[in-house]
Amino acid sequence: MEGLAELAFRRHHAQIFRYLRRRTGDPHRAEDLVQEVFADATASLSAGDWQPASMLAWLYTIAQRRFADEARRRSRAPAGIRLDDIVDELVAPDCATDLGAALCEALARLTPKERRVISMKLLRGWSFQEIAITLEVSEAAAKMRFKRALALLRADLAQQGIGR
Repeated sequence: MEGLAELAFRRHHAQIFRYLRRRTGDPHRAEDLVQEVFADATASLSAGDWQPASMLAWLYTIAQRRFADEARRRSRAPAGIRLDDIVDELVAPDCATDLGAALCEALARLTPKERRVISMKLLRGWSFQEIAITLEVSEAAAKMRFKRALALLRADLAQQGIGR
């Protein structure tokens, strides 16, 4: 099987590198990820008599997963800091006004998951793709979670007498 892994490397290295370079925008990060992709492929092929139906499609799948893993690692807050703590810190200084207090109260009534998606999009300015990767959901699911959380936030504010 190692011969098959070597053949896959020779035939498909350039394609996988180009794919990852486009995704990362950085040739050095792309090359690091390519090495991980082919290390994973070699380990899988060496483990048994299994062969993928399409080597290139399988390598693209591994590359996509490696890119997603790396994006998640890069997006995580430093150890010991929770995203909800950051949200509390960002909102707290504005709570002196009635509007700020109402917003703080409305945010506090959201679930931690709802607060998290609101803070990722509105406070950190993340794209839905970044949110999806971090939450390990599809981009459509990330958009839906944001829309639902935002609707709950708006409804809560409206109930407090604060309009758009």
